[in-house]
Amino acid sequence: MTADHDGFRGYYVRSGGGEGTGHSLRLALPPDVPAVRLARRATRDALAAWQLGHLEEDAVLLVSELVTNAVLHALDTGAIGLELTSAGTSLLVEVQDGDPTWRQARSPAGCDESGFGFVLVDSLACRWGVRRIAGGKAVWAELDAS
Repeated sequence: MTADHDGFRGYYVRSGGGEGTGHSLRLALPPDVPAVRLARRATRDALAAWQLGHLEEDAVLLVSELVTNAVLHALDTGAIGLELTSAGTSLLVEVQDGDPTWRQARSPAGCDESGFGFVLVDSLACRWGVRRIAGGKAVWAELDAS
């Protein structure tokens, strides 16, 4: 896991980019359970529109895990931001929340019902990490789009 520091990017919806320039989607999500469903739907729709359907299964799984963590651990901190960016041969998934606490990856035992999130993220993503943003953190994961 890596960490980097950068400023708050803001929450808004934007999808665009001409052919060859990449695409991006930024979406504000409510800080509650429906956020996960909304994030999965937005991810599926964006990847279909960007002709990246071959990444759907892994990307939706990453989005589900990262947004679920934000909902569970960033209660009462405001909106959750989802950002998807495709450029070249990569897809970047980033989830922003208002909780400055960085969750630590742990090694769950075989019978544990939780704690497998970062194990899953680590196995799916080429790279992933956490960075500080104004008023919270952003957890990001990168998929190979080639």
